[in-house]
Amino acid sequence: MKKIILAAALTLAPMAVHAQDVAGTWQSAPSDTGSYITVDIGACAAEASQTCGNITGVFEADGSAGNQEIVGKPIIWDMQPSGTNAWDSGTIWAPDQDKTYTSKMELNGDTLSVSGCVLFICRSQDWTRVN
Repeated sequence: MKKIILAAALTLAPMAVHAQDVAGTWQSAPSDTGSYITVDIGACAAEASQTCGNITGVFEADGSAGNQEIVGKPIIWDMQPSGTNAWDSGTIWAPDQDKTYTSKMELNGDTLSVSGCVLFICRSQDWTRVN
């Protein structure tokens, strides 16, 4: 009987849905001027079940260093899991406008779609995994 259960479990295991890990370093889409940021994303220090991110680099279109004043600042905080590869109910800061938005994220392979809205105004970007 144990062999049958084990065989059934091994047969069904590949069909299980596994969540992808959002932790790592991400590169934002380029701004209108071509500049971009890198962000480290992982568990929030205050609440490990939530996801947060800090800016780790700012770069101009040519790859040179950009505005280093925002390096180290939080950009994503309090994202809560909302399904497989999805997070919401968090906040994202848009450094170019110095505004915060209610946000959500969805992970698909090495692409992280992030979006934020305030009232009916929404912005979104696809970020690419760096590592």
